[in-house]
This record gives sequence, structure tokens and C-alpha cells, in this order.
Amino acid sequence: MEGAWWQLLLLLSAFSLAHLVECKVTYDHKALVINGQRRILVSGEIHYPRSTPEMWPKLIRNARKGGLDVIQTYVFWNGHEPSPGNYNFEGRFDLVKFVKLVQQEGLYVSLRIGPYVSAEWNFGGLPVWLKFVPGIRFRTDNEPFKNAMQKFTKKVVDQMKSEGLFEPQGGPIIMAQIENEYKGTQTVYGHPGIAYMNWAAQMAVALDTGVPWIMCKQDDAPDPIINTCNGFYCDKFVPNKPYKPAFWTEAWSGWFTEYGGATTQRPVEDLAFAVANFLQEGGSFVNYYMYHGGTNFGRTAGGPFITTSYDYDAPIDEYGLIRKPKWGHLKALHKAIKLCEPALVSGDPVVNSLGNNQKSYVYSAGAGKCAAFLENFDANSDATVIFNNKNYYIPAWSISILPDCRSVVFNTAKVSVQRSQMNMTPVGRLVWESFKENVATYEDGSITDMGLLEQINTTRGNTDYLWYITRVEVGDDEPLIKNGGISNLSIQSAGHAFHIFVNGEYLGTQYGKRESPRLRYSSDVRLRVGTNTIALLSMTVGLQYIGPNFESRIAGIIGPVTLSGFKEGTRSLSRQKWSYQLGFKGQSKDLHMTSGQSSVQWVKGAAVPQRQPLTWYKAVFDAPDGQEPVGLDLSMMGKGEAWINGQSIGRYWHSFLMHGNCSNGCNYRGQFRPTKCTTDCSHFSQQWYHIPRSWLQPRENLLVLLEEIGGDVSTVSIGTRAIDTVCVHVSESHPQRNNKGRQLQIPKVRLKCGTGQKISAIKFASYGTPSGECGSFQKGVCHARTSFAVVNKKCVGLRTCSLPVSSELFGGDPCPQVQKSIAIQAVCS
Repeated sequence: MEGAWWQLLLLLSAFSLAHLVECKVTYDHKALVINGQRRILVSGEIHYPRSTPEMWPKLIRNARKGGLDVIQTYVFWNGHEPSPGNYNFEGRFDLVKFVKLVQQEGLYVSLRIGPYVSAEWNFGGLPVWLKFVPGIRFRTDNEPFKNAMQKFTKKVVDQMKSEGLFEPQGGPIIMAQIENEYKGTQTVYGHPGIAYMNWAAQMAVALDTGVPWIMCKQDDAPDPIINTCNGFYCDKFVPNKPYKPAFWTEAWSGWFTEYGGATTQRPVEDLAFAVANFLQEGGSFVNYYMYHGGTNFGRTAGGPFITTSYDYDAPIDEYGLIRKPKWGHLKALHKAIKLCEPALVSGDPVVNSLGNNQKSYVYSAGAGKCAAFLENFDANSDATVIFNNKNYYIPAWSISILPDCRSVVFNTAKVSVQRSQMNMTPVGRLVWESFKENVATYEDGSITDMGLLEQINTTRGNTDYLWYITRVEVGDDEPLIKNGGISNLSIQSAGHAFHIFVNGEYLGTQYGKRESPRLRYSSDVRLRVGTNTIALLSMTVGLQYIGPNFESRIAGIIGPVTLSGFKEGTRSLSRQKWSYQLGFKGQSKDLHMTSGQSSVQWVKGAAVPQRQPLTWYKAVFDAPDGQEPVGLDLSMMGKGEAWINGQSIGRYWHSFLMHGNCSNGCNYRGQFRPTKCTTDCSHFSQQWYHIPRSWLQPRENLLVLLEEIGGDVSTVSIGTRAIDTVCVHVSESHPQRNNKGRQLQIPKVRLKCGTGQKISAIKFASYGTPSGECGSFQKGVCHARTSFAVVNKKCVGLRTCSLPVSSELFGGDPCPQVQKSIAIQAVCS
């Protein structure tokens, strides 16, 4: 009996060992190998702290419905360890909950631990306290940094292991990243940079996660680390070893927005073309950065000058709503790719030229299985090519996908899915109260010193604001008095912005730009005989998030600070005594919190001031009815920060108008760059600010604004976001036909309004040769006169409707021998 027991135990042990080996994630030259099977994986980046836990399930579900296999996210060190050894894995930083929700939806996870992330995130994700560790130098062969980095990385890995979240444990994590886009910084550091990179790789592998580790944009990543590509295009990327697969960890779906910068939109036709191009070249993992961009709540936006919105023109917008047609067109691409997967993972393609800028990529999997990509790389001209003895029409700058090497199921340039337009609808009226924050005085300073202090060292990153205050004595015999007291005040700053007050009067604001935050101010000011107070409110607008030598980055008034018109000529103020105050008195009194409301006397009614600097405003409102996302319109305010029920929505800055020129139209054909398709120039960078529904209670929500330079608070409003217009434009051009000339598949147009909405009106309908975009369609020379009546009858009053693109529906062919399409614009309400 004892022998049988040991035999059973040995059998169970062997089974467990075999199961562990089977579950281990490996890779070869083609792809990740999961449970012994090569996979073509489509991933989307969703950053858990840029949304709320209440939003996560729907975001992940819509990612799955969009055809994703994987959710990829950074891990944000400064959010998880705000002070040394004080860890935060709760609320928006509940990483375990986020990963488990991804698993529940049946998706994998790619975990970018970093722990440096860049990501347009404050300080690149590094904790500011790290800057003050003695002897530290960031991201190089430096023991204090390596010790801190290893400790946090191990903390994250151990937490994932303890919850059984790596794939060999039965969890969803199939891949992890160490460091992030390090090669450029490594070049600056030289040999210590190379040593650090190799150390980071060895440290990560030694953590024994059972999944591969990657380094993005690191062409010298040592084995077994996989080096990966980031960019708008990665079809030319080649791994650094022939036995490693080609991974694209950041396929940029759009671009971030900065204060003073335009909004960038990347056409989905070009994004789909880039992804199909990468996969036809042998790539096997592609991740959209971003799939949902989200919001830089609080002071998490990097800098300087990254906006609170991190929408990124992603397939799911900042508010969590599906962006059409981007989401739907990519979904169709993913479906086509999955049909090709058995052939794609089986070997390398056979590539043939079909013309000057046309190629075919053919993958064979044996047993008659075959998949093909037909590419037209020409940015100007459409083409008809011969492939397998058949003619195929390929629009310019596009790729057609043939999962059986015969029938085209998808073309990157042919968008047949619905286009939707979102609109914010103001609801209700806000009644305001105010509290005037006084200009800081010399006596208010909690710190005094001879000379000018650097801002980040002084604030330790705990506030955006530092007051620099000094006194200037002016005798009645000074030359400037004879000139009406006029003196030229000159200030030099390391950025990012500052407000100038002389004797309590606001004189103006000076600010730099993201690429050059250092700035200089020079202007005449009026001084009086006796004691004058110069108060400079210096501000950081997000700390540097990219580049080497983070620990040496500075901000604040660095001098010289001078005044002209004195007997000695120009008087330097830089080395005299200055007083410093961190932040505002209102912050210390918790005016942004419900608990702090009774600490000051608020002004009500008609006495509430408009366009006044340094003013706190508050209003109480009820949550809008329904479940639509909620936003805050701050378009007529100046600069400041907003809170809802004590939660910081983020910074706003509408007085910083955009600079530069918008693009003249947006043609998806040809190489994309952030300046190619820009909108809203000569305007403010962001009008609406996301208020998560979960931050609201049904009644009496507290909205607080800290306005720095003056704005019209009477124009501020709450709004709800929903689809108000849906459009389709689908062509019947170049249909596939059988040997009797009949069309094999008639394309359809489909319209769908949001939950709780119906199609209330048809604004435009034309079957023929319509042109234009959603919102600006125009009839062509060819137009079926029954178009509007037919669509109106078929669709109005329904949430969804579907129509074939066929002349029979419209009572006959309005122009035989002409390729036709149907364009519809409908109103949802």
C-alpha cells in the first residue's frame, strides 16, 4: 500500500511539473509561445490611474469587443510609493484589481514595470523623493538608484506572484518590461549606461517570473531580453537576434496634447495600414499606444505643459466612449488578422513585386492553408494588380488582406463602419461663492534665505506653487522717482511660469514652452518711496518626464532679478534676503475639501468677483441624470486647478492659447507625423475636463476652482457627453462578382445610436456619388432622388438600422456604369 501511495505521489508530481512546463511562456523567431502555441497578439495600452476602478470593467470589455488579446500598462512608481517605503495599491492605483479584471474578461496582460515610464507622466513615473537620496544619479550605474529601483521592481513582481497573476501560475501576465526607451539616455551616459542596462536585464530575469522580459527601443538588449519597437511605423524593425520575434510595443494611435499646442488626430486608415504592414513583414505582437488614453488627474501630468486630457485620439476616448470609426475599423482589421493567424505563425512570407510600389506577401501553412497581403505603398495613386491570375484593386497607401489568398475581407483604406460625433450638452446652472486669496507678503514666508532658492528642492514636489517675496527700499532721491517711479523689472527663471505682483497688484504672467521652459521677463513697474514688495508666484506645470539627468533638473526663479533707475544704476535683488511660502493659504485650510469650507468667509451672490487673480470659487450641484460621462467647461477661465468633492480633476490653463498653424485638411495617404493632422489652432488646448461619474454623489456635489490670474466663472458649466451625430459612407466600388457577373457580396451601411437614444432625424442621405466628410457631405452629379425618403422611412425612430448599398433599394440605378456609394448623416437623441 505504501509503494502504491508513493507511485501516486510521483505521478502527481510529474503531472504538476509537466503542467508548469506547458504553461511557461517562451518565444521563438516568430512569436510568443503560450502553452506550446505560437500566437499573433493584438494589444491595447490602458493606464489604470488615468481612469477610475469603476470605469475599468467597461474599458476592458470594449477592448475585448474591439478584437484585442492583451491589455498593456505601465506601472507608476511615484503613484505606488509616494514616500519611501509607504506603498499605495488602492483606488486608481489598485494594480492587482486591474489585472484581475483583465483576466476575468479573458485577456492577457503585458506589464511594463519600468519602473521609469516616461508616458508624459509627472517626473516620468519616478518619485520626487528619489531626487534627494544622497549620492543618487538616475538610470545609470549608480548604487543608490539601482537599490531603490530593484526594491520597487521586486515589490511589484512579488505582489503579482502572491496573487498568482503570471501565466505559469494560471494568471494573465504573459510578458513584462524592464526600463523604458533607454537607448538615447544610455548614449549620453556612455559605459555606465551600458553597465546599468545590462544590470537591469539580469536583475529582471533573476526575478523568475516565468514570462519573457522586453526592453523597448533597446537594440542592444542582452539575451534573453527581447528588444522591441515604438513609433508611428515599425515595418522596418528587425530584432537584434534572429531567434527573437518582432514586437511593436507602442503603435502610436495619435499624440498627446500640450498647453499651447494643437490637437493631433491620426487617421484610422493610416494606423490600420501601419499595423497591417508590420504584421505582413513578420511581426507578431502589436500594441496600440493608447487604446484608451484617459485623464491626467491631479498633478500627474508630465511636463512641462502636458494637458490634463490624455485622450491621444485613441479608439476609446478620454471619457470611456468608443471613438468611431477608429474603434470599428480596427476591430475589422483584427478580425481579418485572426483569420490569417494559422498561416502567419507557420513560417516566413514569400514576397513578390506586383508593380512599382505594389507587393504581395504570401504565408502558407500547409494543407492548402494560405493567407496573403496585397500592398500599395504608393501615397498618390490607386492600383490594379494581378495576383493568382485575378485582378485586385488596391487604393493608394493601403493593404488588402486575403485570409484564403483569394477573397479580400479587409482593406485598410476602405472604412465601411459608422462614424460618430460626440457632443457635450450643458446641464443646469451653477451658483458661485468666492474667497480672495491674498498676495503673499514678506511676513507670510515660512522660509527666509539670502538669495534665490531652487523650486523643486524647496517644495519637494509637494505643490506646484512657490512664492518668492522680497522688499525693495526706495529713497525720495532715487532717479526713478523723477521718472514717476518707473523702473524696469527683469527676471530670469528656469520655468515653467510665474505671476508678478508689485505692492499687491497683479502685473502679468510669464511662461515658456514645453521645448524651452526657461524664460525671461522684462517690463516697467511703478515703485513708490519707502518699502516696496516684489512677490513672484513661481509655478511648475508638470515635472520633466523624458531625457537624462532627471536628478539635476531645476525650476523656479534662478535670477538674476534686477531693477533699474537707482543711483547705483541697476540694482540686483538676487542675493538679498527673500522670503518663501509654499502654496496658498487656501490649500492649507483645505478649501478644496468639504471639511474645509467653514474655515473662511465666502462671498455670495452679486458680490462674487469676476476676472480677479488668486481667487477661490465654489459651487454645489446635483449630478446630471442618466449615466452619460460628465465634463466641466472651463473655457473662459484663466489658469488654475479644479476639484470635485475633494478629488482633483487636474490643472486647467485656457489663457495659454495655441501657437503654430493647423494642417490644411488631413489626407491619410503618406507618412504620418504629429503636425500632419492638427485641429483647434489659435484656440485653447482643452475646453472640457473629465469628471468621473464615480466621483459624484446624487446631490450636493462640491466643485472648487483655484483661479490664479482671473476668469469669468459665470460661464463655467457642467455637461454630459454623448453621441449626437452618426454617419456612414460606404462604397459599392470594385465588387467581387461570380462568373455570371453577379455581385457576390453586397455591402451594407449600418447606423447605431448610443444606449437610450434613437435616430430622430436624417440630416443627409445620398445614393450616387456623394462627397465630403461627416457633417459636410455634399451630393454629387449622380444622385438618386429617392435617397432621403428611403433612408428616412427605414431608419427614423430606431436605435439601429441597416441598408444594402444597392440600386434596387432606391428604385433603380441613377447612373449606370458609374461606381456609387451611399452617404448618410443622422441625428441621435
